Amino acid sequence: MGLFGILLVLHILASIAIMGPTFVLFIIRRSAKTVGQLHFASGIANRPSILPKIGGTVLILTGVWLMIITKTGFSQMWLNVSILLALLTVVLIDGWIEPRVNKIEKSISENYDQGNEIPAEFGLLIKKIVPIETAAQLLMIAILVLMVMKPF
Repeated sequence: MGLFGILLVLHILASIAIMGPTFVLFIIRRSAKTVGQLHFASGIANRPSILPKIGGTVLILTGVWLMIITKTGFSQMWLNVSILLALLTVVLIDGWIEPRVNKIEKSISENYDQGNEIPAEFGLLIKKIVPIETAAQLLMIAILVLMVMKPF
């Protein structure tokens, strides 16, 4: 296996490191019904949160390196769209979803006992985040399809 093959394998593994936790963690967080469960789900979500950060760095480095090796640059439309969607996904997750979820979780943990049901007003705030989480997941699927199919 040459340099291209090694970079491609690393690129694929990095994308799994990003996509896997993102899909699973949203689902785990949504399943919490009590304050204690939400706190436990947050603890689970925070453990693998380093994977997307490491994966993202590796993904960018290997992607740029692959573009240089293949002399593709930004000449492929599917690649440009993929990069744009990836940036949008990062903005959605790191800039919109996570700050809101962290604020909700912090407020609930400070103000309610672990065994209590999640208060209705917080449940509504959490439900408002679900469509954005779903959009982020759909964007990741679109990126994956673009990377595999290279339609244009």
